[in-house]
Amino acid sequence: MSNNNSKVSEIMIESYLHDCRLKMGESIREIREKKGYNQEQLADIMKVSRTTISKIENGKFNCSMDYLSKFSWFLGFEIKINKNK
Repeated sequence: MSNNNSKVSEIMIESYLHDCRLKMGESIREIREKKGYNQEQLADIMKVSRTTISKIENGKFNCSMDYLSKFSWFLGFEIKINKNK
């Protein structure tokens, strides 16, 4: 693969990852709000900072599987992998 094609692929992957983080963050925000928590309350029960919650919800934080699992536990949702793109 040429250097130029490699750079284009990297940009496309970064864009895809950013879109995934945004979708995940929006979903977490919707679930949090439906459960009646504000960011501060959720941060307290998860033992993380409110800033971390905000960054995850806004797609500005590369959320680890551990964080995602904590959200799932405290907000009561199941993590699923959709096989269809």
